[in-house]
Amino acid sequence: MTSGPVLKVTDLSVTFRTEDGPLSAVDRVSLEVGDGEVLAVVGESGCGKSVTAMSLAGLLPRSATVDGSVQLDGVELIGADKRTLRSIRGREVAYIFQEPMTSLNPVFTVGRQIGEVLQVHIGLSRQAARRRAVELLKLVGIPSAERRVDDYPHQLSGGMRQRVMIAMAVACDPKVLIADEPTTALDVTIQAGILDVLRALRERLGTSVVLITHDLGVVADLADRVAVMYAGRVVETADVHELFARPQHPYTSGLLAASPSAGRHAGTHRLNEIPGLVPVLASQPDACTFADRCPQALDTCSAKQPALESGSHRVACWNPVRQPVEV
Repeated sequence: MTSGPVLKVTDLSVTFRTEDGPLSAVDRVSLEVGDGEVLAVVGESGCGKSVTAMSLAGLLPRSATVDGSVQLDGVELIGADKRTLRSIRGREVAYIFQEPMTSLNPVFTVGRQIGEVLQVHIGLSRQAARRRAVELLKLVGIPSAERRVDDYPHQLSGGMRQRVMIAMAVACDPKVLIADEPTTALDVTIQAGILDVLRALRERLGTSVVLITHDLGVVADLADRVAVMYAGRVVETADVHELFARPQHPYTSGLLAASPSAGRHAGTHRLNEIPGLVPVLASQPDACTFADRCPQALDTCSAKQPALESGSHRVACWNPVRQPVEV
């Protein structure tokens, strides 16, 4: 165990230059991930989850301006030179992207793509990298790994391709694994298998995981702590059990209430919904960005931005929820 967080994000802000002017995607986000911990970052599409994840290792396009601090074991990544970031990507911080068919190169075998990571970062020979690729495919549960190592991505199912992405990500035993919607577009059986793989790898390798998702079922199954994002801001953070039992931000409460539950939503009850959409902001206002959609908004909510409180359960809200949510 390390004395401090493996990954510490402080006041991270991301703004994109567009033809229509600046676009604020992330606003002063602060997160910490401990050794061997799974932190889930949740929220609707467009809330800034993936932009936050991509900014951690400098993967955003040149049109993005990134401010704040991202420290990996005390080493600052924001503003680091390209050579430093290249040495960190895949070695210290690895990614599992949400669509493996577009993330894997279609003209190279999966074994060669996994082996390339090992050759670049660890210096293995091509033959040694191939042997290690077979071991990694076995590690993530791919049968007949000795044969599958020579397959191309199109020859594998969606679940198998995702396992290949995981094998590639953990090839160099990274300190932090960033999984961006790792179960998107997979059926529930394959999804369960992918989560089992991630859980086993965390236990076996001790890797810290940042899980980007909008699936609260995945969060409940895998995460230790949760950070809820809305319109580029973190609005609530808590231990996963505390968050599900006692959500305090109206947005978090709305997300949980909108989740289907057995029996209650078996064709007899309409799902709850949060009206409206996540706003697209040229700049972040000095106000609560959820106020227009909030059923319990006060005048203060539209006049001043609430601060994220300190403590183990942190919420940025002028009128937090005090009753457990009914799901």
